[in-house]
Amino acid sequence: MNPTAAHNGRGEAGFSLLELLVATAVMTVVVGVGMSAMLRVTNSQQTIWNRTEMHSAVRSATELLQQEVGQAGRVAPLVGVTLAGNVGAGPQTVGVVSASGTPTAAMFVGEKVIIDTNISQETVSLTGVNAANNQISAVFTNAHAAGAAVSVTGGFAAGIVPPGGANGSTGAVLKLFGDINSDGNMVYIEYMCDTAGGNLYRNAMPWTAATKPPPDPSMILMRNITANPGDAPCFTYQTQVTLGMTYVIDVAITLTVRTQQKDSVTKQYQNETKALLNVSPRNIFNVWELASSTPPLLNRVQPMPLTVQNLLP
Repeated sequence: MNPTAAHNGRGEAGFSLLELLVATAVMTVVVGVGMSAMLRVTNSQQTIWNRTEMHSAVRSATELLQQEVGQAGRVAPLVGVTLAGNVGAGPQTVGVVSASGTPTAAMFVGEKVIIDTNISQETVSLTGVNAANNQISAVFTNAHAAGAAVSVTGGFAAGIVPPGGANGSTGAVLKLFGDINSDGNMVYIEYMCDTAGGNLYRNAMPWTAATKPPPDPSMILMRNITANPGDAPCFTYQTQVTLGMTYVIDVAITLTVRTQQKDSVTKQYQNETKALLNVSPRNIFNVWELASSTPPLLNRVQPMPLTVQNLLP
């Protein structure tokens, strides 16, 4: 036999069965380790995604709540509104005009408006508002000439509707109103914390709405909310009573939300509780301070419009 041919035959014989088994085992271990690492990374990413979605939802909701509670009770300003004619002392009805828009759009019966400037200035409570004819009625102490400025300051004492009574705010329903967006348009808003259904609703409407629409899916601000630890209410209120009037000077907001999907590792939903303990409605706080001063300054404390009262039930 040719020695060279024999040598070449042994060189091309390949792996033995034992070598093949060892190589397969090593490859299996390597692939297993790699797959296990990839699975852990996938599970970790799923957990992070779940928590990110949850954080984003609760953060957006609480930021909006904080902003709107802070603005509650703001009275819409009267921009460029003046008297259309002369008015004398006593019960009078007079027209009003505005450089832009409808001058009576933000006015209501009972509103305390400032008429004129300097020594003729006075604050009157409106006894009538005729939107069709752009007229207001009030009892005037002073006479005023056409062109006298008509303005308003202060805030609504019940901009956060106080708890208690048949139609007040509750631990599950926060009721507020005012020029919330600082755009001259007053609105009435209800936040409804439905832990049984798992939804936080925001029901907003014009302050002059004839009826309050029932909650529907378009009003859902946040899904997957659940009961707070210890069944704590979603909304709690710090109130002060001054001269028989209740002011909400602080609102605490507590919301618990769970992830949309179960954690892939623990096989449980993840929960997060977000608490805002000192959200102050600054407009209400300011008029409460005025009412609590010595002597009390009540001519800047605005009453609740009748149209808002009709939306409370």
